[in-house]
Amino acid sequence: MSKGPGLFSDIGKKARDLLNKDYISDQKLSISTYSNTGVALTSTAVKKGGLSTGDVGAQYKYKNTLIDIKVDTGSNISTTLTLNDIAPSTKTIASLKFPDYSSGKLEVQYYHHHAAFSTAVGLKQRPVVDLSVTLGTPTFAIGAEASYETSGGKLAKYTAGISVTKPDSCAAIILGDKGDTIKASYIHQLDELKKTAAVGEITRRFSSNENTFTVGGSYAVDNLTIAKLKLNNHGKLGALLQHEVIPKSLLTISSEFDTKALEKTPRFGVALALKP
Repeated sequence: MSKGPGLFSDIGKKARDLLNKDYISDQKLSISTYSNTGVALTSTAVKKGGLSTGDVGAQYKYKNTLIDIKVDTGSNISTTLTLNDIAPSTKTIASLKFPDYSSGKLEVQYYHHHAAFSTAVGLKQRPVVDLSVTLGTPTFAIGAEASYETSGGKLAKYTAGISVTKPDSCAAIILGDKGDTIKASYIHQLDELKKTAAVGEITRRFSSNENTFTVGGSYAVDNLTIAKLKLNNHGKLGALLQHEVIPKSLLTISSEFDTKALEKTPRFGVALALKP
């Protein structure tokens, strides 16, 4: 793929990941293995509240083709087929879920040095059509996305965004929810390995006249351990500790507190991902 501006979903992604990724409130265990034939098998068990679920997934890659199959305890089978470079600088993704056939989707992505396009169509009689366009360079990008409901003949959503990226920082502004919200974020990397960083995000919802301001950061305690923290103006405090217990295997512990209601029970989550 060419080194262009990336897809619209990449706008503001670094700040979102730092503030949200790996923060969990349940217990999760996943074990991955790899066969000699190149098949990757992953078994996952999740306990949330009093409900326990699990799934088994298999992934196989052959040249430019990636096949992903997952079966869960609810007797659902999810399949994803990813084909790279059927046409130059393209990626095609087909997904299907059994027995819910209507959830299937076909997506085509195209990457250019100064543009990226993505279109997705649901595999049903009256599908939702998603379209996104991004123009620019790896350092400056402007884009928009929209969803069109063919059943009702109307736009379900439309969003626009802009981002400026430098080697050690990234700023983004996104106008979403059909123009009802505007979100601005900024992330700054503080070390060469990009494990220590600071982030700020402000969201304004015009219909409710509500502002949400969140600050956070990550700190590399050592080469194997990362600590993360976030706090918003509503008093929600989140903390996370992630440690590489053995190479490629991660133990994650996270919690969330309401500093304005300390009598409430904090939310805790633990995840262990074991890989060979």
